[in-house]
Amino acid sequence: MAEPDRVIRRDGGGVPVLSYLPGVREGRPWADLLEVVDGRAEHPAEAAALVRAELPGWVVSGTPELGRELAAQGATVLRHAHTMRRDLRADPPPAAWAGAPLREGVRAVPSDRAPEELLAAWRAAFAPGHVDHFPGDDAQAVAERIGPLLAGKVIGPLLPSSLLAVDAEDRVIAGLTLTDRDGRPWVADVFRDPGRGYRGLGGDLLRLAIADLAARGGEHLTLVVTEGNPARGVYEQLGFDLVETSLTVIVPESA
Repeated sequence: MAEPDRVIRRDGGGVPVLSYLPGVREGRPWADLLEVVDGRAEHPAEAAALVRAELPGWVVSGTPELGRELAAQGATVLRHAHTMRRDLRADPPPAAWAGAPLREGVRAVPSDRAPEELLAAWRAAFAPGHVDHFPGDDAQAVAERIGPLLAGKVIGPLLPSSLLAVDAEDRVIAGLTLTDRDGRPWVADVFRDPGRGYRGLGGDLLRLAIADLAARGGEHLTLVVTEGNPARGVYEQLGFDLVETSLTVIVPESA
């Protein structure tokens, strides 16, 4: 899949003022990696006013400075996140990562199960108090989060390097979802039911997936981690480097 072209939005005089990658998020038009490209870029209050005038009701992902100013002007904050990437060519995974067995009583299987089978572990992983907790009920979690993600309707098609970890009773206790985001392998979700134990199991699945993706010719693997999520330390240990930090908000409906 080819990476989508950036949209250049111009003012009434034809002067470029905004640049972004188009998408859909939370059922709204989404301006990802948004940049203010005129002289207001250096003045957060003016830049935020421009975004409010040009993109009312949109989801916008941009610099933390722009996001904080938009929030001060009435925007709703969705996520403060860090994009991280691992270079699989310059830093190939150790040979020991490929096909390594999981803990005793746990095995890795393809991510080909119904969303309902992932629900319990996914819910436990993102319990109330977690920075990525989903406040909706179980039916909403399946219909709005897990199901669309596995069906490739949120970020992109599921990649074969995706994995689930199941226990001796064949219950899902952890999972790793990799997707194709416009031609770029992307870690869409990593979760583990902490009540089942096996601390570090998410990292084990990620090692397996990295090794498999590299063997399939993958060059990079990218993910986004929410500010305050301790998993960021695990990603750093596994060779992921910080690429950028963004703040995603819903712009007020009217300027």
